Amino acid sequence: MATLYLIRHGQASFGKENYDQLSPKGWEQGRVLGRWLSGKVAPGAVFGGNMERHRETVEAMASGYAGTLPDMQAVAGFNEFDHNAVIKSYRPAWADRTVMARDLAAFPKPARAFQEAFISAVKRWASGDFDNDYEETWPSFKARVTRALDELVEYADGSDVLVATSGGPISVMVQSLLDLDDRRALGLNEVIANTSVTRILYSGSRRSLAVFNNYSHLEAEDPDLVTFR
Repeated sequence: MATLYLIRHGQASFGKENYDQLSPKGWEQGRVLGRWLSGKVAPGAVFGGNMERHRETVEAMASGYAGTLPDMQAVAGFNEFDHNAVIKSYRPAWADRTVMARDLAAFPKPARAFQEAFISAVKRWASGDFDNDYEETWPSFKARVTRALDELVEYADGSDVLVATSGGPISVMVQSLLDLDDRRALGLNEVIANTSVTRILYSGSRRSLAVFNNYSHLEAEDPDLVTFR
C-alpha cells in the first residue's frame, strides 16, 4: 500500500499583521521535518493548499531534506477554513485588530485567551445554527476537503505523496476515515501539532489511518519546537 503523508504547516505568525506566514520557529520546524524525512520517504509528488504557510512549510522541508523534493502543486481544496471570518462572526468587534489586541492584552496569557475564544467560535460555526453568517459552512468545508482527498488519491495512482495542509483539513480527513462525529473531529483539530505527520495508507479505493499527529521528530531534536498554534 502507498502512503499519503498529511503535514500540518509550521507555526504561523500569531499576532502579526500577516498571520499567513511562518514564524522563525515555524521555519525551523519545517527544516527539522525535512531532515527527519530524508532517507525515509521519497515522495512521487508534493501537494499543498495555496496558502503562504503551506508553501513556506514545503520550502523549509526542502531545505532540510537530503535530496530534491518534487515541486509543490497547489490545491485550494487543502486550504484551511477562513479562521478570521469564523472569529469575526463569533465576536464582531474583533474585526478591528486593535480591539482584539486590547481585549486579549487584558488576560495574563493572551495566546491562551485567543485559543479559548477560537474554540468557541469554531463550535458556533460547526453547529449549523448560524450558517447564514458564513460564506463557507462547516458541511461545505468538509465536502471541499474530502473531494480534494478523493481527487488526490486518483491522481497519485499508488505513489507516496506529501501534503502540506492545516489542522482543519487533517481533522476532516481523519473524521471521514474513522466515521467520527463533528464534536470528536473538532477535538482532533485542537491537538494537532505544527509539522506533525499523519499517515493514510491507500490502495485503490481502500484507505486506512496508520498514524495520527506524529511529532516525534520535534521532540527528538528540541522539545521547545513543539507548538500547536
